[in-house]
Amino acid sequence: MSQAAASTEEPAFIEVGEGGGARRIAVRARNGNDPGLFWLGGFNSDMTGTKAIALDGWAAEHGRACIRFDYSGHGESGGQFADGTIGRWLEESVAVFTQFCRGPQVVVGSSMGGWMALLLAREIAKRDDAGGRASLAGLVLIAPAPDFTEELMWKGFSPEIRAEIETNGVWLRPSEYGDGTPYPITRNLIEEGRNHLLLGSQIDVGCPVRILQGAQDPDVPWKHAFALVHRLPADDVVLTMIQDGDHRLSRPQDIARIIAAVAEIG
Repeated sequence: MSQAAASTEEPAFIEVGEGGGARRIAVRARNGNDPGLFWLGGFNSDMTGTKAIALDGWAAEHGRACIRFDYSGHGESGGQFADGTIGRWLEESVAVFTQFCRGPQVVVGSSMGGWMALLLAREIAKRDDAGGRASLAGLVLIAPAPDFTEELMWKGFSPEIRAEIETNGVWLRPSEYGDGTPYPITRNLIEEGRNHLLLGSQIDVGCPVRILQGAQDPDVPWKHAFALVHRLPADDVVLTMIQDGDHRLSRPQDIARIIAAVAEIG
């Protein structure tokens, strides 16, 4: 990783995808020691959120490498949010991980980023030769939302919302976060997401997993975290239930728990 790429002032940009499907992805890379930290943000969030900034700050204090980026249609990256799918965002996650990470990495995924982290682990396991490339030291999953397009969206939508998505190809979902602007849920997001579902079978990530889940989370119910745990190997998987925690888990005490989980892995 070059010194230029390690600048925290302005992001580096890489092109992911080919031809008309190419996206300009913004990456903020901090040089440092192993294990590095690799941040995977949530649906409709970006790399300047409270948790991502706190993680980067901890990395700076401890001389650790830290990589953050924005999916296409998010934050400082190019592209339209409505064009996004799980497959596109996974392609970008793999590209950034491959180009910017070296040595063992603690992958920290929040909400949709938890799904991305599990999918990234599967992609890494498919590689024939990992010589000199980045590997997984562990996963820290914050309110992880694997399969959310199906389990937490489609199955929970009313017949009216489903009909609107099927007929018009999109539904504008009201938001309780940010500035409250509704955001598009597209038919393509739902249908393409079915290519990446994980909860129907065993998930072998090959590294320690720490999960933090708020019991008061209205977006990703705590039962969803239990469903995930049942699909992970029994060894070295720890689920921490935060009784008064919400979906964001961005309070100082929540940040402290996240950092403690990262530090425990390596």
